[in-house]
Formats: sequence, structure tokens, C-alpha cells
Amino acid sequence: MSGKETNAVNEISWADFEKVLIVAGTVTRVEPFPEARKPAWKVWVDFGTYGEKKTSAQIVNLYRAEDLLGRQIVGVINFPEKQIGPYRSQFLLTGFHTDQGVVLTAIERPVPNGTRLA
Repeated sequence: MSGKETNAVNEISWADFEKVLIVAGTVTRVEPFPEARKPAWKVWVDFGTYGEKKTSAQIVNLYRAEDLLGRQIVGVINFPEKQIGPYRSQFLLTGFHTDQGVVLTAIERPVPNGTRLA
């Protein structure tokens, strides 16, 4: 090593990647989630032909409800549903952890809801 730490990366095959359904959707509804252990929103997203799905997202540090409505996001929609307290999450809202909070994955320009990541 040249003094720099490297993180081991577990390679996956293209077939593995194709199994993950990562698609664009538009936020249609946002509500507080007071029962969550950490501050979170309940978020509903229209994924086009995949339908509307809901999730819990710990993004309140950086995003107000009104900032999220109508915004296009990137979600993983083929994980099994996950029980989060009294709420059932149906997809993973993607983003990047920072010291300030989670920064949502951005879509550079509008695409149809349900468009799959290429």
C-alpha cells in the first residue's frame, strides 16, 4: 500500500445488478412519523407502472415535507417489505449519508416515473 487505505470491494456480476430494481418516482405525499425512533417522514411515491409505494425516510434534517412533494427520487422497489414500528416500508429511498444527514440521490432532469436506472 502507498500509505492510503483502500476499502475492499466485493464485485458482483451484471446479472446480480440486473436483479436490483432501481427506478425513478415522484413524491406524492409526505407525513410526519412521530412513532419512529429517529426523526423520519412517511413518504409515498408514484413509480408509474409499478404503482404507488410508501416508505419511512430519516431525511428530516435536510428536507421539509414541502421540499419533497413533487420531487423525483430514486428508489429500490424489489426488496421485501420491512416493518418499521407500526409502519410497513415498501421500498428503499436512496441517498448518501453525510454529517448533516442523508442527501437524496438526485435525478438531473425529469424522466417518466418507473424509469429504470441504466
